[in-house]
Amino acid sequence: MSVFALRYARALDEIVTAHKLNRNAVSAQLSDFAATLTESHDLHEFLMNPAIEHEKKIKVLDAIAGRLGMDPAVRNFIAVLMDHQRLLEIEEVIAEYVAVADAGAGTSEAEITSARGLREEDKQLLTAEAAKLAGGNVRVLWKEDASLLGGAVIRIGSTIYDGSVRAQFGQLERHLAGTGA
Repeated sequence: MSVFALRYARALDEIVTAHKLNRNAVSAQLSDFAATLTESHDLHEFLMNPAIEHEKKIKVLDAIAGRLGMDPAVRNFIAVLMDHQRLLEIEEVIAEYVAVADAGAGTSEAEITSARGLREEDKQLLTAEAAKLAGGNVRVLWKEDASLLGGAVIRIGSTIYDGSVRAQFGQLERHLAGTGA
């Protein structure tokens, strides 16, 4: 990640804090805009074209902001990115903002991998367990890996809590090899 992306992310977080905006809503609005920009080649070309007047670009941004229900502070932030020719790096800025916002809110990211898709009740239980392990709120990224056979693996930062059947078989194998059985 670049230094400029972190600088923009911190500035946005200050704005979000000052205006008492919902950090998750801001992240979602930024992501919606970035997805719109990525999905529309014409929009991308229009906003990146230096020959097109800035005022015309702002009118298009305003139309998109209205359609996406964007908060004025988020719209203004995107306009600043446009002014400084940083729109191409919006994904990087969003990633940094999410990290800064999570740190400010005391939220950790937890990656939970299971052998198959989980029921909502199971997801809630695993999310609660991850929150306990993290010592606070967690934002969960769900993954599936059939090689686990069953159970789940929770990763918080660099710490891995492996409750998978595959890991339990490995433990049993090491135990049996150590006892000579």
